[in-house]
Amino acid sequence: MRLIRTILEKFAFAILVIGGIGMLMSMFLGVADVVGTQGLGMPVPGAKEVTESTMVLIVFGALTYAQIRRSHIRVELLYTQMPARVRSCMDFIAHAFAFLFFALMVWQAYHEAIFSMDIDESTDGLIRFPLWPARIVLAAGAGLVCLQLLLDMIDDARRVRSGEEPPAIGQGEIIPPVSPLT
Repeated sequence: MRLIRTILEKFAFAILVIGGIGMLMSMFLGVADVVGTQGLGMPVPGAKEVTESTMVLIVFGALTYAQIRRSHIRVELLYTQMPARVRSCMDFIAHAFAFLFFALMVWQAYHEAIFSMDIDESTDGLIRFPLWPARIVLAAGAGLVCLQLLLDMIDDARRVRSGEEPPAIGQGEIIPPVSPLT
């Protein structure tokens, strides 16, 4: 189980870094498009399409790492007042519903990606970009979140039985040090 967590964490971190690079690329491309359109009268061809496809990588690439770190937003009005077992039970229920949501998303995104490849779906515009890579990234990103949620549910169930304190927000079970190069 520890090996799976280590591999998943390194993979999620690598995807997070790639998403960050994609965000920088989109930012520079957007600035170039605005300057080209407003200043020079020549927009950058395909800037909108590249940015749209990159957004999928940015969002779904970061979800797994945020789940590993337990950095998703939650309301703790009642949560902090409960004993450790009840908090672990609440975490289990939240993770189970999140797993169901993302599993449905994987299922639908997979079918959409297959359909998109079958019909060779692409964007409208001066430069036509295929849409199936973004749909595959969406399905893969949601699948990684499902895997992490499954691991979290196993830990939550163990904590419910043992009464162990659940990790705090932002204090997920990170295997230090995290680096995509090691």
